[in-house]
This record gives sequence, C-alpha cells and structure tokens, in this order.
Amino acid sequence: MKFSDSLKKNRDFQQVYHFGKSYANKYLVMYVLKNETQYNRLGISVSKKVGNSVVRHHLTRLIREVYRLHEETFNSGLDVVIIARVSAKDITYHQMEDAVMHLANLHKIIHENHLSE
Repeated sequence: MKFSDSLKKNRDFQQVYHFGKSYANKYLVMYVLKNETQYNRLGISVSKKVGNSVVRHHLTRLIREVYRLHEETFNSGLDVVIIARVSAKDITYHQMEDAVMHLANLHKIIHENHLSE
C-alpha cells in the first residue's frame, strides 16, 4: 500500500466511528472520515463472531488486497474503516472486490476518471 497507512490506535477507530459517515452492504460496513493529510489510512475490523483466527485473518488479507489493487482509484486524505460482517465468511475475492468498490462508490470516494471503468 504505497499511498496508504494503517489505522492502529483504538482512538483513531473511535474517531472514525463517531464522526465518519457509514454505508453498508451484505458483506461489509465502511466508515469514511476526512483526515487532514495527503494520504489515506485503512483500518480493518473482523469480529470474533465471524469465525476463528484463520477465518478472520483470511478476510483481513482479502480486504487489504482489494484495497491495495484499487488504491490509486481512491481519493486521498481519508480515514477508511472496513468492518466485515458474518456473511462475508465464505465469499470469494471477486465478491469482496465488488462489495468494497460498491461501498466506495456509495461514499463517492473514487476518482471521477475511474468511475467509468
């Protein structure tokens, strides 16, 4: 992730939850909040309700990879938190990609020149 950093601190997550805007679909919930920097920060949350550690880490890697491959299409200066729902446990890469991009379009955080692709 060359343009982005990770959200690590609990207070950063809480700030995005409290002040950010959220949209959800069947598999994910996405919170977005503008930060005052030139780069994005990505936070991923997968609850123990979703599955054991193997399942949770798999979903985390899947989300991070989708974000990494589409990173240049996202606007900059954002804190993005993605929360995996229980229904995401058995989805494929392409379903995850569709879910993440669907939420990004709802938030209108995709560059204009990438919308038509």
